[in-house]
Amino acid sequence: LSQRMVYVNKEIITQYNYPLKPGQLVQIAKNRHKRGLNSKWVRIVYEDAFLLVVEKKEGILTNIQPGKRQETVKSILDEYVKRQNRSFSVCTVHRLDRGTSGLLVFAKRRDIQKKFMDYWQEIVKDRRYVAVVQGDMEKDYGTVSSWLSENRMFVTYSSPVDNGGKLAITNYRTLKRKNGYSLVELTLDTRQKNQIRVHMQDLKHPIVGDYKYGSTVDPIGRIALHAYMLRFYHPITGELMNFELPCPSSFNKIFQSQENPDE
Repeated sequence: LSQRMVYVNKEIITQYNYPLKPGQLVQIAKNRHKRGLNSKWVRIVYEDAFLLVVEKKEGILTNIQPGKRQETVKSILDEYVKRQNRSFSVCTVHRLDRGTSGLLVFAKRRDIQKKFMDYWQEIVKDRRYVAVVQGDMEKDYGTVSSWLSENRMFVTYSSPVDNGGKLAITNYRTLKRKNGYSLVELTLDTRQKNQIRVHMQDLKHPIVGDYKYGSTVDPIGRIALHAYMLRFYHPITGELMNFELPCPSSFNKIFQSQENPDE
């Protein structure tokens, strides 16, 4: 399974408890699968006949922008399934900003994508981010609620009262304060564009490296936002799937003591 040598109906299966049905063809390859994904931008965390869960690196878009031709997470995965002699394209379930890293889900069928879209709140049980922000957070935990709109320059702005925008609710928990920065865990009650970035700006603690939304420093050369946890019910099997990534090592460097860089 780990060497991607097991096939069910000619699709690679890596799930140890993948449910089999009568009449399915199960094959074991003689050699390790050599058509895996080799990309500096994307790493496959989990794959079965219905889903792909991947780790996206910072610096690449999830989906292509209209009118532009460029490499995206979706285009990389489309090429990956094409090399397996599959005729479909992967379907985007949710997105991360270009500068954000972390966990993403893609569907292998449009009906599965639609199920995620229609029943997101029921299927997705937990989704968490971690961010490094400027300054010492005043509170150990709290909630930010506002209405978000986008101006003509594609910059999202926040209003404390309903101005016709979309309601956004972000919960935060402060994990660490050191060297003039804070490490914060964030969970979302809503799914609005740039929600976390705008709400941290609202708190006067912009995310490190996020010049678009108020940051004045960039010690690690990227926006310090990472989608590290994802828990959801498999849309076909109903199994609760749990995925978690470690905090990027570059985030930890921000909190290392100046006197003892190995701390």
